[in-house]
Amino acid sequence: MTAAYSLGSSQTYLELRDAVLTRQPLRVLYKGHYRDVCPHTLGLKNGKEKVLTFQFGGGSSSGLPAGGEWRCMFVSDVEAIEVIDADWHTDPQHSQPQTCVDAVDVETG
Repeated sequence: MTAAYSLGSSQTYLELRDAVLTRQPLRVLYKGHYRDVCPHTLGLKNGKEKVLTFQFGGGSSSGLPAGGEWRCMFVSDVEAIEVIDADWHTDPQHSQPQTCVDAVDVETG
């Protein structure tokens, strides 16, 4: 699904976009912590590029519950991206509609 706005052109945005489309787990550096994530939805929220991820490993200033947790990230704050060899993760109990991205560019099916 492609939204009616200009696609982000930063290298970070393009790498995240590819990972969403191919369901590729990533290790990202975000706000001082390396995090293992599966990006699910990418686009804009209030005009800013954001990505909804499911974090399944790595660090966080607020901690990470066993089994992982949904995390919404500003693309501009993602400092490094590395493709990792890991299984795809999501939350099978997820029942709430996402509010991280309001103008969706791409999302997993």
